[in-house]
Amino acid sequence: MKHPLKRQLRRLATQRSYQLVAGSAAALVLVSGASTLLADEAPARQQTSAVVAEVPPRLDDVATRGQARVAAPSSKPSPSASPSPSASATKAKADPDLTRKAAPKPPSTKVLRYDYQAQTTYYNCGPAAVRNALSAAGIERTQDELAGPLGTTEMGTNSALDTTRVLNQIVKGDPYRTRMFQGTPSSAQIDRLQADVIAAITDGRGVVVNVAGSATDTDGGWHSFPGGHYIAVVGYKNDGRTVRIADSADPNLPSYWVSTIDLANWIATRGYSA
Repeated sequence: MKHPLKRQLRRLATQRSYQLVAGSAAALVLVSGASTLLADEAPARQQTSAVVAEVPPRLDDVATRGQARVAAPSSKPSPSASPSPSASATKAKADPDLTRKAAPKPPSTKVLRYDYQAQTTYYNCGPAAVRNALSAAGIERTQDELAGPLGTTEMGTNSALDTTRVLNQIVKGDPYRTRMFQGTPSSAQIDRLQADVIAAITDGRGVVVNVAGSATDTDGGWHSFPGGHYIAVVGYKNDGRTVRIADSADPNLPSYWVSTIDLANWIATRGYSA
């Protein structure tokens, strides 16, 4: 009876050991599997990290970069930069004020060449003065041709307004203007007369003047026309302070010099065409 019992006890002991060993093996297998899983997860984490690194930048980063691009300096020159020579030339060409030359200063003395003629009748001084002035511009007219347009009668020619009108009908460009004096001329009117004479003579035109009363020329000659008279100015000297008169009244004294101040006072209540 003892031997079978021992065998049974021995069998039970063997089974228990086997179970312990099997349990230990299973435990080892489980531990090994966990390690394997942990090892497999590592690349996944690395992959996740790599993916995170590829995520695009945030919108506020993009806006910041855009601002940086906008704030970048421009390649255009600053307004204070000096213009190129070509640009300056273009501006000068477009702007006439930059290319316009100043008018030359008139000469201090100038006398026009003219064809003198004495008046054909005692009342024809108006047509004769206009004719002498026109001849200085190279225009030929007879006194008879001018008497009708001027409205000249035995009472003479009415005023400087008539001589201006007829002169402008003949001379191109209507260059003549009438200046009337209401009494003793002012210093401004004398200066205006001087400037008008210089401008007309420089332009090659004679001036026609309506005078009344008396005047003395630079040589002491006395000239008196109480009822009025017309004369032509055909030159000047001393920068216009003295003027050259072509007078149709006396063929023996066809011309003389008068100061511009004396001429202005001789005009007095009359006028002139210049």
